[in-house]
Amino acid sequence: MPYIRVTVTDADLPTATQRTLAEGLTGLAVSALGKARARTIVHIDLVPADRYFVDGKPLTGGLDAHVEVSITLGTSSAAEKAAFIAAADQLLTELLGPLARCGVALHELHPESYGYNGVTQFDYYRRAASAA
Repeated sequence: MPYIRVTVTDADLPTATQRTLAEGLTGLAVSALGKARARTIVHIDLVPADRYFVDGKPLTGGLDAHVEVSITLGTSSAAEKAAFIAAADQLLTELLGPLARCGVALHELHPESYGYNGVTQFDYYRRAASAA
């Protein structure tokens, strides 16, 4: 169940662009990481550029974006993660234009320490295996 948080330095990013970004990142979670669409969450944070700092200074003269993805440890290969990072960077650039220093980070969380609806990923996968 990937949780994808995107920070964009455009407090007025149009709703249609936000929707396209969420749909695109969800699609990449499915195609590049092999995740389930229905279990993928995208959270978009829009911040003014003067609240986003690079080298200790507010960003000026352009946009930037940063993507952080929480996934369960051991559920995606190195090649899948590299493909996601490259495709996410391309998607952001296509939707937002040139970015100051776009970053994408994948955080792998242990399945005993990650879950939702009160169920850890460890228990979710164990239940899924026993039901099969």
